[in-house]
Amino acid sequence: MDFEQIKYETADRILTITLNRPDNMNAFTRQMVNEIIAALDQAEKDPDIRAIVVTGSPAGRAFSAGSDLSSKGGDTFNYSKTTIEEHRDGGGVLALRLLESKKPIIAAMNGSAVGIGLTITFPMDIRIIADNAKLGIVFVRRGIVIDACCSWLLPRLVGMGKALEWCLSGRIFTAQEALESGLANYVVPPDQVLPKAYELAREIAANTAPVSVAMVRQMLLRLNSADHPMEAHRIESKMFYWLGQQADVKEGIASFKEKRAPQYSMDPSRDIPPFYPWWKEPPFKE
Repeated sequence: MDFEQIKYETADRILTITLNRPDNMNAFTRQMVNEIIAALDQAEKDPDIRAIVVTGSPAGRAFSAGSDLSSKGGDTFNYSKTTIEEHRDGGGVLALRLLESKKPIIAAMNGSAVGIGLTITFPMDIRIIADNAKLGIVFVRRGIVIDACCSWLLPRLVGMGKALEWCLSGRIFTAQEALESGLANYVVPPDQVLPKAYELAREIAANTAPVSVAMVRQMLLRLNSADHPMEAHRIESKMFYWLGQQADVKEGIASFKEKRAPQYSMDPSRDIPPFYPWWKEPPFKE
């Protein structure tokens, strides 16, 4: 697929998705949202892609300035052409697709990020932020509400107190505050954001079983809000039972004993447990 507002580049089993609207500070449009979803769909079918890095075009002088307010002005968020029952927040549609990904996703935030430019990183797995970046969940300062499933994701990342402070004030905060609050995994100089992201992506690509990564990612995201640890125990037990009979575990043990790099053969687009997705199954019996 040809992309206009993002770049899709692969190397070393890593996909880099670059927000590519430099003249608009990589601001989001519905087209950009749709292109990122298409890129994720394409990556999911490619067994050679083991990790995804999302970054902003450096010429844009920001990771992303949020929603593009330039074309419609005060009507940017006027969705009256649909009904209230039909409308779906574009950021939320993208966030849900990011959460469904079977590939790990690293946000390489090489500049400032506000609005959806920040909240869309919350469904990603690792956030690396430039030390000079300014961040803000500024929606209440524009007369709207938070997006991209932020009300579910952010309290789980930083706790309810910090989530309320950031979202209710809409204030700008620093990368260092994001690090101290647990939102950022790493804060590094701007020119080290992508190298750090690729270092982590290569670590995943070289050493881990892709089906195991896909399942662990979903387990952590889904079971974080389970009512009781018994639910986690049930899924972990099923996963161990199924994976213990597959080729990857044999390769994982053999490569460890032989002191060599593993060569995993299973593909999460094809080789997944028959009970996946487990959250759509009837409840377990005691």
